[in-house]
Amino acid sequence: MKLLDEILLPYQRAWVEDAARFKIGLWSRQTGKSFSTACEAVLHCQLHPGALWVVLSAGERQAIEWMRKARQWAEAVRLAVEAYDELRQGQALMTRAEIAFANKSRILAIPANPDTARGYSANLVLDEFAIHEKPWDIWAAIYPSITNPLNGRKLLRVVSTPKGMGNKFADLWFKNPAYSKHKVTILDAKAQGLPVDLDELRAGVDDPDIWAQEYLCEFIDSSSVLLPYDLISACEVPAIQAAPGDAPLYVGMDVGRSKDLSVIMVGALVAGVLHLTRVETLRRKPFAEQLQCLCAIGADPRVRRIAVDATGIGAMLAEEARRRLGGRVEPVTFTAKSKGELYAALRRRFEDKALRIPADRDLREDLHAVQRNVSAGGTVTYAAPRSEDGHSDRAAALALLIHAAERRGCDFLPRPFRFRGSLEDL
Repeated sequence: MKLLDEILLPYQRAWVEDAARFKIGLWSRQTGKSFSTACEAVLHCQLHPGALWVVLSAGERQAIEWMRKARQWAEAVRLAVEAYDELRQGQALMTRAEIAFANKSRILAIPANPDTARGYSANLVLDEFAIHEKPWDIWAAIYPSITNPLNGRKLLRVVSTPKGMGNKFADLWFKNPAYSKHKVTILDAKAQGLPVDLDELRAGVDDPDIWAQEYLCEFIDSSSVLLPYDLISACEVPAIQAAPGDAPLYVGMDVGRSKDLSVIMVGALVAGVLHLTRVETLRRKPFAEQLQCLCAIGADPRVRRIAVDATGIGAMLAEEARRRLGGRVEPVTFTAKSKGELYAALRRRFEDKALRIPADRDLREDLHAVQRNVSAGGTVTYAAPRSEDGHSDRAAALALLIHAAERRGCDFLPRPFRFRGSLEDL
């Protein structure tokens, strides 16, 4: 098809045109896994009226992004979309997203858990399978449905970036000869036309283990989701509530500018439980405006401590905030050690149910995206994929808020604060 020649890179087209029943892709980050699997599913729906595809993604955000690509492909090949729906229960997790085509074919995206995976007789895509929360249980739930001879010949597509050896994706890649295997490192993708600056990308990663795993597709470590959905949901409340008038307040701020968000979170500590009471999401705001927002929040005399991301571009903002707000501001530089302490404390708060956060999809997905990686040498690092909505910036801000609240030995009641000077001086 001429259209595919114009849009797909050679390795992407090789995937789409491989008609094997069982197919597995070991692909680098940023090489178009969802783009390619969505293309194949849509083309199959076009050629087989009444076909059904089910997609299990690692999280809700990934599932919706996959469905967005499927809709784009449907438009590109002129396959008429009859309806698109996202079903959810109030503010809870999405229960299903569905594209219905005019020729009666359908694509469903459902949460990746064993309960929702049962009961479907469909062609299947397991997207980023290595980071599904319970891949072995999901596999046990879905495999019988696609191999039942009474259900007809169903196709199975498994794609992921590696996340160590201790998961079902690694087991399938190394031990199952029945699969047609496609491996694409970032070097392979670059050689076949992917417009990426390798030097800039590697410098931005600035970690040899992450580079080897995420971009060179090496199975070098053991990885896990830091915060599974069930741990998050146990601390969710319907909405943000105002802080009690006498409760001390604490603040965490993650700093971004062009690619990432800046997020300020305020929490009230009540009987040992930290309640998230305010969230300010600043997208592509000048640093002067970010500082102004932080200082306005810090002017509240109930605010005891403020932890500000002082890494890279955040250093100047954190320094100026400390100058204006005084010793309540603690600049925090993200290093492997400090991130370990911050995210360990974040996990403990959820485990102890000593945290209350709103049932918000963006916050939930940011929290769920954080991965705890243990290298072969025993080094622990934390990472999260970059998306159009940032780099799990809400999770970082919440970790900083918890850090501020747990450093209560340094609390003091501030004097009333007044702005001095011009914010444009920053």
